[in-house]
Amino acid sequence: MAGAKYKRVVLKVSGEGLCGPDRVGIDDDELYRIAHEIKTVVDLGVQLAVVVGAGNIVRGAVVARDSHIEEVTGHYMGMLATVINALAVQDTLEALGVHTRVQSAIGMDRVCEKFIRRRAIRHLEKGRVVIFAAGTGNPFVTTDTCAALRASEIKADAVLKATKVDGVYDADPQTAPNATRYQRLSFDEALHKRLGVMDVSAFDLCQRNRIPVIVFNLKQPGNMARAVQGQPVGTLVD
Repeated sequence: MAGAKYKRVVLKVSGEGLCGPDRVGIDDDELYRIAHEIKTVVDLGVQLAVVVGAGNIVRGAVVARDSHIEEVTGHYMGMLATVINALAVQDTLEALGVHTRVQSAIGMDRVCEKFIRRRAIRHLEKGRVVIFAAGTGNPFVTTDTCAALRASEIKADAVLKATKVDGVYDADPQTAPNATRYQRLSFDEALHKRLGVMDVSAFDLCQRNRIPVIVFNLKQPGNMARAVQGQPVGTLVD
């Protein structure tokens, strides 16, 4: 297998990426499949950090919309749910022989480390996968922004945004069969065309720090490894 183009990357996986067809909870088969893909990337010598979402468990805005819970509280519930997902990813990776650390933006030292930038970098240098949990620790901030922020802090070479489609399209490919996939976009093009790849604050961080974003299909085996090798997978935004 060819070597990696990107030596240090942040992988953003949504909570829905961890669940099965019912789109809730954690599906062991999906979890194992993602962990196996991550191991393949680590075996290439890539320093890999992971940011996980929590849409498979709870979404803060939805909790607030459908209940008497305040939206701020709902967002904190979502942050805590990302820790649940992070621990699941950690144990599955460890079962495959991949050394890991979970770092949380919200302190909970009984189950994981507190996020410390220098410590995270040191873990990566030692070949450990670092799983960033609890978002940025702030409400009203998406895990996309967390991925962009952590990538900026650890000086990552790229952000890999795992999705259920094979890149960025000019329309929703699930409802528009004639939608066209972009192979490459500039940040300005993606923003101007309102393609919704990531939220604006995440895009701004990546653009300012010159961190390319690769949007790819998580369900396609080998895509993650091909992306870090610089092969034409999904859509490159740079």
